[in-house]
Amino acid sequence: MTAPHFTPLVDSLPSTVPFVGPETLERNRGRPFVARLGANESGFGPAPSVIAAMRDAAGDVWKYGDPENHDLKQALAAHLGVSPRNVAVGAGVDCLLGLIVRQYINPGDAVVNSLGGYPTFNYHVAGFGGRLVTVPYRDDRGDLGPLLDAVRREKAPLVYLANPDNPMGTWLDAGEIQSFIDALPETTMFILDEAYGETAPDSAIPPLDTGRPNVLRMRTFSKAYGLAGMRCGYAIGAPEQIAAFDKIRDHFGVSRMTQAAALAALADQAYLRQVVGEIGAARQRIEEIAAANGLQAIPSATNFVAIDCGRDGAFARRILDELIERDIFVRKPAAPVLDRCIRISVGPRSELDLFEERLPLALAAADKTS
Repeated sequence: MTAPHFTPLVDSLPSTVPFVGPETLERNRGRPFVARLGANESGFGPAPSVIAAMRDAAGDVWKYGDPENHDLKQALAAHLGVSPRNVAVGAGVDCLLGLIVRQYINPGDAVVNSLGGYPTFNYHVAGFGGRLVTVPYRDDRGDLGPLLDAVRREKAPLVYLANPDNPMGTWLDAGEIQSFIDALPETTMFILDEAYGETAPDSAIPPLDTGRPNVLRMRTFSKAYGLAGMRCGYAIGAPEQIAAFDKIRDHFGVSRMTQAAALAALADQAYLRQVVGEIGAARQRIEEIAAANGLQAIPSATNFVAIDCGRDGAFARRILDELIERDIFVRKPAAPVLDRCIRISVGPRSELDLFEERLPLALAAADKTS
């Protein structure tokens, strides 16, 4: 029987996902992980006030969420010191990244990212027919000069940078970012992904300037606010660029309960400060565990720490596999040079205890097979 034809673009794409989830690994292994330290979630969870707000909202889940996200946009604008016209809310940063690529990229257009930079963005570029152009990291950070050169050479409509960075946890100073913005062609949209902004030093975050039509800044409730499972992110930019999201977004993509949770999370800044402190303490502990095992942690401004395993990507992969075999879920970068590292998300003390206990065993086993 003849089937309907896919478009040539869809037919050319691999059937894949940017990340294999821990649930998939657990199903394949036939047992659960005892420490979930690989997905950059917040193992500290959301604030009690947020859980209470979600309970209050549970009875109304039969209703669609407000398609305008009105109350959340108003609260975000007040929190950021901008107009609601400068804020677009979506079902996580990943969803918003797809909408941005759809708005600015025609098939064959060049899109610039760092080699090894956030793979979900690259997934959207491929899905809309863009041509990915990558620039290697330098000293485990995005290399702004060559990124700018690639934008100019390729006449790229879109360039992406995460600051602080995923997957390395490193960061650039606000002045460097601002100089990059100032030097960009006016016809190039700059996606500045600040998903880890709450855990970064103040010196890494440039002041908001919503007068620039070629900058979109991305934020999320998935990391420090502990709401990864609720899927809520937002973009900040000039009014005309923000209004364009309404042309193509899923207007009911952010559920009523998600909006209630995000509103409560934003209101509870005391809890956010507490969690940011716990994240900092957990980062320090991961650094100490790495050092005790003869490994080097890369300084991080995120809720994870990349650990340099001291050899090549194959050795780091063996360590990761041995940790997974011992029921510790972690991830690692895949790109050359970066792949010498494994990446450990911060988590509760009990889970870091298990990581500390089992890392030496994983290292010994990886060493034997090298």
